[in-house]
Amino acid sequence: MEEVVSETWPVYSPFAREHFGRGKAEGKAEGKAEGKAEGEADALLTILEARGIEVPQTARARITTCTDVEELRTWLKRAAVARSTDEVFD
Repeated sequence: MEEVVSETWPVYSPFAREHFGRGKAEGKAEGKAEGKAEGEADALLTILEARGIEVPQTARARITTCTDVEELRTWLKRAAVARSTDEVFD
């Protein structure tokens, strides 16, 4: 439907020109960022699980709600050598 509308509907007003399609690129970028963060969080939990490190619910919540990909990557690197979740977050 969106393709049909965008091909056949002329955008004349300044308001429509400014807002037509607005958010599509931002939404796509936001979705990619969320996907990256979820992937890093999943990888972190997988590493901790594979290493036999217990992940308390508070740590799991902290990991799964984090949206900062760089912070998650830092934690992921620490998880490779950590003996506990406390060492991951220090």
